[in-house]
Amino acid sequence: MRKNILITGASSGLGAGMAREFAARGANLALCARRTENLEALKAELAASHPDIRVSIKALDVCDYERVFTVFRAFRDEFGTLDRVIVNAGLGKGKSLGTGYFYANRQTAETNFVAALAQCEAALEIFREQGEGHLVAISSMSAMRGMRGNITTYAATKAGLAALAEGIRADVLGTNIKVSTIFPGYIRSEINEKVKNTPFMVDTETGCRALAKAIEREPAKACVPAWPWVAVGFLMRHLPLKWVARMG
Repeated sequence: MRKNILITGASSGLGAGMAREFAARGANLALCARRTENLEALKAELAASHPDIRVSIKALDVCDYERVFTVFRAFRDEFGTLDRVIVNAGLGKGKSLGTGYFYANRQTAETNFVAALAQCEAALEIFREQGEGHLVAISSMSAMRGMRGNITTYAATKAGLAALAEGIRADVLGTNIKVSTIFPGYIRSEINEKVKNTPFMVDTETGCRALAKAIEREPAKACVPAWPWVAVGFLMRHLPLKWVARMG
C-alpha cells in the first residue's frame, strides 16, 4: 500500500474527494492548495473521521514554481517518504482563441501544464532519491482530441500533461517508479459546477471513489469511470473532427 500520499489542489472538488477516499483506505495525507481555510476544514473533518491517519496541510499556489519544490520536500521530510504524488491542481478558464481572452487561456495553460511540469519535476526528484514512488497525472477525457470553444486551451493542456506523463513513464521503465495518467470523464466538481444537463455526469463522491480505485491499480492509463468513458474515448480518437467538435 502507498501509505503517504500528496495531493495538490486538495481544497475542493476532485482533490478533496480523493483525499476523503484515500483517508478511508488508511493513507496519510499531504494536502496542499491555495485556499488554506478549505484545507483546515478538510483536515478537521478527516481527523474526526479517521483518527489513526496523519494529515498535514500547506498553502501552495502551483504557479509559484520554486515553492512547489519547497512544499514537496517539506512534506517528504515531515512524513519520511512520499509514496504517491497526485498532480491534480488545475484551472478551467478559457474562451475561443482570437476572441480577446488570451489572459484566461494563458492562466489555464500555465496552471495546467507549466505548473504541472513543476509538480512532476519535484515529485520525480524525491522518487529518484527514494528509488520508488507513484506519480499520478490527472488529465481529462478532453485530452483525447482537440476541442472547440471554451475548452480548446484546457483540452490542449491536458493532452500535453498526458504526453508529459507518458514521457516520464518511458524514462523510468524498469525502475520502481510508476507513472499513471488518469482521464476523468464528467465528474461533478467546482470546475464544472455551472455546466448543466451534461450526459454521463456522476456526483463527486461516486467519481472520486472510482478515481481512487483506478489509481490504486497503478495503471499506465485509465479512463474514469470506465463506463462509458473507455468507449467514448475510442470514439473521440477515431470519429471525424466535425463530429468530435459537437462534444465540446
